[in-house]
Amino acid sequence: MKQVLFVGLGGAAGSMLRYLTNVITLKYYSANFPLATFIVNVAGCFIAGLIFGSITQETAEAQNLKVLLITGFCGGFTTFSAFALENVRLMNSGNLSTAVLYTGLSIVAGLLAAWLGLSVVR
Repeated sequence: MKQVLFVGLGGAAGSMLRYLTNVITLKYYSANFPLATFIVNVAGCFIAGLIFGSITQETAEAQNLKVLLITGFCGGFTTFSAFALENVRLMNSGNLSTAVLYTGLSIVAGLLAAWLGLSVVR
């Protein structure tokens, strides 16, 4: 039950930061590319890589920290459902090239960010 609470706490914090990232990004950026979602997805991959690489112990405390930060925070912060919906909207509005660019960049940048996060702590 304690781990469920950790997921909820981390998820709440991640979701709030996700929302603030969207508000701030929209204040300064208004182009067609879904920049806020791209930012949180890449940042979330980096953070998950950092945390996963930093927590090398298999203790109960380490597992609780992973659940809080990776499952909870990163799960609430990153937005695959928003990513998918934004791509469908781009395609439906005739912006196929932007949808392809967004998808490709998100995958490549996300993988690189996760690798970088792991590399930083090794």
